[in-house]
Amino acid sequence: MQRFLKHHLSPFKLQIGVCLILFTLLGLFALANPQTFLSLRIYTAFMSTIPFTAILALGLTFLIIAGELDLAFPSVMAFSGFVFALVYTRLGSPAGALLLSLVAGAMAGLINGLIVVTVGVPSIIATIGMQFFWRGLTTLLASGLAINLVSIRGTWLHPLMAGRIGGVLPVQALWCLGLAVFFWLMLNRHVFGDNLRFVGDDIKTAHMMGIDTNFTRVMLFTLMGLVSALVAVMVCLEMANWWPTQGEGYLLIVFASIFIGGTSVFGGEGTIFGTVVGACIIGIIEAGIISAGLSGFWTRLVYGLIIVLSVSIYARVLKIRRISF
Repeated sequence: MQRFLKHHLSPFKLQIGVCLILFTLLGLFALANPQTFLSLRIYTAFMSTIPFTAILALGLTFLIIAGELDLAFPSVMAFSGFVFALVYTRLGSPAGALLLSLVAGAMAGLINGLIVVTVGVPSIIATIGMQFFWRGLTTLLASGLAINLVSIRGTWLHPLMAGRIGGVLPVQALWCLGLAVFFWLMLNRHVFGDNLRFVGDDIKTAHMMGIDTNFTRVMLFTLMGLVSALVAVMVCLEMANWWPTQGEGYLLIVFASIFIGGTSVFGGEGTIFGTVVGACIIGIIEAGIISAGLSGFWTRLVYGLIIVLSVSIYARVLKIRRISF
């Protein structure tokens, strides 16, 4: 078994394997329900929802490569989405609402990062606490009430961030593609990507090499807050509404997307391409399960299995690689 994993599960082949999983699932679902999965409508729906998960997963991939976790991003989504909705309903300015929402998300991420880096609280503990904080603060400010944003569909911002090109292609899919290219370039063609890997592999060694590890980690949390705010705005525009529970439900599927895509839970290595493909896999599973005639309750069970199996396989691969070196 070890020999098989060592010789057959190289990073490139792992990505090929993830793509094969995606196409295999699409084939199986098409056989189970051809009327649904051979229709353009279902893929238009996928392109309107999967980008939200994928964009969040892109930001979190950077953090995981650096050896950190952020469990607060769903609540940061709710907070920054509330800022967007509040500013727009009070001032009627889409540009001002977008700008202040992004600033709020970045500041929330910055605060999360400072708690982890300067105070020294492990990121998993700090962000669990901040998840409750941002959610509680948002609920208090909103008095637990949703905010209607139907009028924003008549502004220039809606077609820019959540419109349909030709009435078919969701704009958020293009945003996702552009951000994926940007993150890929940052990870693979910029010194910042090398810094991430060094920090995630061994933070003490990275510090000795002259990398400002504290600044890098704080910037990653800030970036995650910014990404969360961007997705929150897109969701508000897509749904023409903001609600206090916005962001709930994304935590599990975002982590599943990242780990099935090939990013190591131990830090030090990851893949943007795999994350995007992983988000596509996670995005089609629920529709496939329901179209196959099974209960939607199977979805979380499958998500859990995916996370455990993918993390276990990659952990095994990483262990064998270290032994081989």
